Amino acid sequence: MDPLTALVAKAGAAILLVNRDRMTIGGKVDGSPVTEADLTSDRIIAEGLGQLCPEIPLLSEERVHLATPPYAGSLFVIDPLDGTKEFIAGRDEFTVNLAIVTDGVPLFGIIGAPALGLIWRGLVGHGAQRLAVTVDGKVGAAEPIATRPFPDRGCQWIAAVSRSHGDPRSDDFIDSRPGAVRKPLGSAVKFCRIAEGEADIYPRLAPTGEWDVAAGHALVAAAGGKVTDGRGVPLRFGESRDGFLVPEFIAWGDPLATP
Repeated sequence: MDPLTALVAKAGAAILLVNRDRMTIGGKVDGSPVTEADLTSDRIIAEGLGQLCPEIPLLSEERVHLATPPYAGSLFVIDPLDGTKEFIAGRDEFTVNLAIVTDGVPLFGIIGAPALGLIWRGLVGHGAQRLAVTVDGKVGAAEPIATRPFPDRGCQWIAAVSRSHGDPRSDDFIDSRPGAVRKPLGSAVKFCRIAEGEADIYPRLAPTGEWDVAAGHALVAAAGGKVTDGRGVPLRFGESRDGFLVPEFIAWGDPLATP
């Protein structure tokens, strides 16, 4: 856990060194932006994993053209800079996401939010933690975190919602459950707030990349929650899904909650 956490911290520190006012910004085929910070983080992580775990294949958002699914055994799933739109806009809610998926299931996840000075990590079956991290990538001591039970019927509950990627189905899902208080957040920080018991549900009922979800999936599950599709069915990763898209998901802090 510690070498992989240090690698995420190193990538986050490199992102913070990029001048957002002067950086180059390009576009991908799908129209989403990519910056030199995305590419720098991707290079650091790929080189680091090549030294730490050369036998495990890597699926990164920035290297998806090199992917050869379906993957058997273990697989790293990486988003070198999740929340690029937040990063470009000058906000602090962008993350570095790293997950280990084994036989299609995320088992270990790290999410670093360098501008917030935090890293979250979780190993399914062994709990989840939050750690402080400095701007130069030094990682502090770990403290345990856990999800919370869903509030009683009639009480207020917190729905983590995307600041930059809202969708009508997710809004309808939230509106159908009385008592919701929306908490707009960027990037995979939404999973982190679920994992540490600061929010209750994060619905995303529209397609997104596996690299956006895998680390948060493992973190929430390790902290005591669950991540399913809109029908409550478990998700699978690293298989032959077109474009490595997750059609929909809901992260639940309470594992007993149902759609």
